[in-house]
Amino acid sequence: MYRSHTCGELTAKDVGKKVILSGWVDRIRDLGGIKFIILRDRYGKTQIVVTPDSKAYKTAEKLNREDVVKIKGRVEKRPRDTINPNMKTGEIEVFVDEMEVLSEAKLPPFYPGDNVREEVRLKYRYLDIRGGRVLRNLEVRHKVTQVVRKYLDSHNFIEVETPYLTKSTPEGARDFLVPSRLKPGTFYALPQSPQLFKQILMVSGIDRYYQLARCFRDEDLRADRQPEFTQIDIEMSFVEREDVINLVEGMIEQVFKEVLGVELPEKFDRLSYEEAMGKYGSDKPDRRFGMELYDLTNHFKGTNFKIAKSVIDEGGYAKGFVIENFADKMSRRLGDEFSAYIRDLGLGGVVWFSIKGGEINSPTKKHLQKEYEAIKEALNAKDGDVVIISFHKDWEVLSEALGALRLKIGKEYFKNRMKGFDVLWVVDFPFLEWDDEEDRWVARHHPFTMPVLEDLEKHKDDPGKIKALAYDIIINGYEVGGGSIRIHNREIQEKVFELIGLTKEEALEKFGFLLEAFEYGAPPHGGIALGLDRLVAIITGEESIREVIAFPKTASGVCSLTGAPSKVEKRQLEELHIKLEVGE
Repeated sequence: MYRSHTCGELTAKDVGKKVILSGWVDRIRDLGGIKFIILRDRYGKTQIVVTPDSKAYKTAEKLNREDVVKIKGRVEKRPRDTINPNMKTGEIEVFVDEMEVLSEAKLPPFYPGDNVREEVRLKYRYLDIRGGRVLRNLEVRHKVTQVVRKYLDSHNFIEVETPYLTKSTPEGARDFLVPSRLKPGTFYALPQSPQLFKQILMVSGIDRYYQLARCFRDEDLRADRQPEFTQIDIEMSFVEREDVINLVEGMIEQVFKEVLGVELPEKFDRLSYEEAMGKYGSDKPDRRFGMELYDLTNHFKGTNFKIAKSVIDEGGYAKGFVIENFADKMSRRLGDEFSAYIRDLGLGGVVWFSIKGGEINSPTKKHLQKEYEAIKEALNAKDGDVVIISFHKDWEVLSEALGALRLKIGKEYFKNRMKGFDVLWVVDFPFLEWDDEEDRWVARHHPFTMPVLEDLEKHKDDPGKIKALAYDIIINGYEVGGGSIRIHNREIQEKVFELIGLTKEEALEKFGFLLEAFEYGAPPHGGIALGLDRLVAIITGEESIREVIAFPKTASGVCSLTGAPSKVEKRQLEELHIKLEVGE
């Protein structure tokens, strides 16, 4: 028997008991020959005491931190002045009668809980997890998945696994390809999502499906993007948009209530895509620090200020936002920093003014005094506030750039406001967007999203105006999930493929199995996929999803622990009929 109790379990009510504990040696202190050792396991820490007269003393003298030991002893109450209120077991200590070293540890590159570089933490992830932070996050992740499973089960959903080895299809990102040994020259692809399979399941009569689905995308990596990730994948038959939204709201409310004890609103706010872009310059807005964007174009009509005039006279726009109580921080230097930041996003810079003692202050005051006074009144800007303004011919470019600046200012100067949970839906997305690189229209979500059918005919000459029956759920400025009502009609699906530039032959070659399935009685259906990694990161307060994944990849897509991706033997390549053109 390795343990009668865990290291986070014993309290004052256990005083006098004979116990067996096993765990890692966290700390060792020697006070006058008496050894005080903190023993650690997944559940917590317990102080054990080895006195010189214990037969375990010689073993204790040779102990190193991170050795794995088993001890037998008796629980005693700590002296009042040594009680540790920060430990669950802080009222007691265990006096050791016997000790066995189960596994010796050599000097580690760092001790669990040490503050070291992330690449070192990821290389020795087992030490990092022992430190407690990632372990606690993984426990939260487990709780979230259990709540999700229980909730969906109570709503008649069936958990169905879909294939990892599937067909390569153009869904946005590059596929991870897997060569077939049995069919030389052909390849499987790892799924970017189970999108097609879950739609086939609806045609199969499953009606309500879910899966904690592993997804794989060979994308150019950003700091917080993983090549493999997990999504809570949901699909439902005979539903409209409201049915999916209502289900997901209930699930998210249940997760926050059971995992955090936080009560979210019964109904989440909704913004249309245009409202979100107009007010916040983002289709995933964080509203916790305010600073809404305002259209100020009318205030600059007829202006003589050259920068504004050249844009407004050509039908362009002016937008701006108020930063409350920022006048004492604002300066010409900071204004230049904001201009430099926004130039990288396609704008020409910013103009700004602050209000101090009722007076407007600005480097451009002599050129725009009248405009600034009018804007101050229109925006109800108060003493101590700052107003940031910029101009551009393209409304969306202007909104996105100011939205990015707004977010930068919020994160750098108003972190105290970024507390709690701001949950909302963004709906009524454009169905298509123009891809300059491919010189064609592409689906904004994916090509299986149902467009607003009246728009297909109404805007056939301007496809950018077609709206989609799509919806995203946003929490604290992150897109946690996205979904849509799906196309279930072959004719509509073929029309969409045509809109995005697929020939009939290409559509049949890539998606023929789906088109054929639609001919055998496909129910109206829709669904959503929520990023489990991001949801758990938000709940745990982590900035990076790497902190809630047991063995994540680095920003360059490398597994520091195993060294993957790595070279393989020439024999393996020959079996797959693969010849490398790069160094073998």
